[in-house]
Amino acid sequence: MDGLRAFGANYTEFTRRFASWLGLHSTDAVALVEILYAEDKGTPLSPARLSERVSLSSGATAILLKRLEQAGHIVRTRESTDRRVVTLRSSPGIRPRAEAFFGPYAERMAEALAAYSPQEIRRFEDFIGHLSSTMDALLDHEYRGGGPASGTP
Repeated sequence: MDGLRAFGANYTEFTRRFASWLGLHSTDAVALVEILYAEDKGTPLSPARLSERVSLSSGATAILLKRLEQAGHIVRTRESTDRRVVTLRSSPGIRPRAEAFFGPYAERMAEALAAYSPQEIRRFEDFIGHLSSTMDALLDHEYRGGGPASGTP
């Protein structure tokens, strides 16, 4: 668990430095990274899904998206047959900058992963998936009100 916490802290620090490098607030950079990551996976985000991913209210997310759009980092598109659905995309100018920043990170992570067999990677993915679903269940149930349901501060 210590290793996972340290990795999470380091990933957060990468995102903070990405924000600084772009001259953005850290929350804006987190949102931008989420948009880029979702695009890379082939599952672009809606504003509502981004709001969930970055733990902001819909109003705060709307303000954040306006800042990112005005800075030229994202565009909102209507790609669905349901024209009410908005899709968030990175702008053409931000992707090369993100790749320049995160390129060394991606290369080093690929080198680190190359030391493990596909079976070991799958087992680790299963482990991380199980930890994530356990945390999701805790947050959805025992910690729904902000803290443990049975505990007192």
